Amino acid sequence: MVVDEKVAPTVQAKLLRALQEREIRRVGGEATIKVNARVVAATNRDLRAAVDAGTFREDLYFRLGAFVITVPPLRERREDIPPLVHHFLVRAASRMKKDVRVVSADAMAALMNYAWPGNVRELEHAIERAVIVANSPSIRVRDLPPEVIRKDRSPAARDSLDLQQQEKTAIERALDRYAGNRKRAAEALNISTVTLWRKMKQYGLGS
Repeated sequence: MVVDEKVAPTVQAKLLRALQEREIRRVGGEATIKVNARVVAATNRDLRAAVDAGTFREDLYFRLGAFVITVPPLRERREDIPPLVHHFLVRAASRMKKDVRVVSADAMAALMNYAWPGNVRELEHAIERAVIVANSPSIRVRDLPPEVIRKDRSPAARDSLDLQQQEKTAIERALDRYAGNRKRAAEALNISTVTLWRKMKQYGLGS
């Protein structure tokens, strides 16, 4: 089950009732059916911030959050990148019937240094693209997507006196430090979660 704070309030209420009262009613039906379901829900959004913003029910948030497992973003577990690269490489090469077997040291270094805002799915697509354009058994830097190769975060950018650039960098650092937890990042930045959400939209950060 994928959870999104954009789900309509009426749907959230029905889901809460199903979880809390353990009963449902089929569409168009009148009879109440008892259910005993175990729910595993996943989301890439900060539901706590959605609760604070009034777009997600707090009682549903607590009902779904009985036991929470936080999966850190790929940039926080870079040791997972090489085995994931190998897995995606083998699968893509087999599917496309291409003799691409390894990743050069320079290409792997670029993959390790990239921030991966799209997490594992972005990495998978990057390797698929590299396999498609590779003209040798080894993936080289030139085969990787431009955004992976481009060095956006240069020392000059970090030392910029531009206030907006500094604000964007501070928000990125806070989100990195707290693994995307917007509530904790907002507290560290001494702003509200609503302000953080607005700033993230302004700077094109996150989803």
